[in-house]
Amino acid sequence: MSPLPTIFLSHGSPMLALQDSPARRFLQDLGRSLGRPQAIVVVSAHWETRGGPALSLAPQPETIHDFGGFPRALFEMRYPAPGAPAAARRAAALLESAGIPFGLSEQRGLDHGAWVPLSLMYPDADIPVTQLSVMRGAGPAEHERIGLALAALRQEGVLVVGSGSLTHNLAEFCGQALDAAPPHWVGEFATWMKAQLESGERAALLDYRRLAPSAARNHPTDEHLLPLFVALGAAGPQGRARLLHESVEHGVLAMDAYAFE
Repeated sequence: MSPLPTIFLSHGSPMLALQDSPARRFLQDLGRSLGRPQAIVVVSAHWETRGGPALSLAPQPETIHDFGGFPRALFEMRYPAPGAPAAARRAAALLESAGIPFGLSEQRGLDHGAWVPLSLMYPDADIPVTQLSVMRGAGPAEHERIGLALAALRQEGVLVVGSGSLTHNLAEFCGQALDAAPPHWVGEFATWMKAQLESGERAALLDYRRLAPSAARNHPTDEHLLPLFVALGAAGPQGRARLLHESVEHGVLAMDAYAFE
């Protein structure tokens, strides 16, 4: 079995599930290009835990509508994929071997960081899925370490997906149209990240909050970028990035996606 890439996706607004955009069309094509994994582990920015990452053992994860103020049609959507408790326990064993504390949840469902992009990538909802949390209060290096611990999953048919956002400052949203032009500080940050990712400058990436232009403005808190570092680590210490997609929605949400191989 050829090793799978690991993936970082920008999931943007929950309206991605309903509203046409370049990012939505990209995700609809992505599942076909990746093929069918045995299971999926999704690291979502919308599940934060303290003291270590957590994994879901839910055999049939519920679809969590963790948002408000959107059309009723969005709340009526369900993504009834089976859970992946075996993949979760395998990931837990890898974390334990690496000396990383972790937790297990018997009931955690799929939040919109997981089910929205997966509903576009794998609309038949027939691939087992488990979620992995990000750690509140931990930075890029700790999340890269989590990814490094999980690198063996690539050889076992498990697709590791980091779901966040390349930029994420909702305070700057201000109701812009879907196709609003991005301000310079969004474009400069995305360009810097692309340069470091494609050249394999891990030390700079791990120190992005100090080195990247307008880092704090693009990520007032960094939970939406932390899944990228898990995906980066899960490709192994020599994993390199390949840009899959770049676009911007509502001016301030860079929807860039990367594969790590």
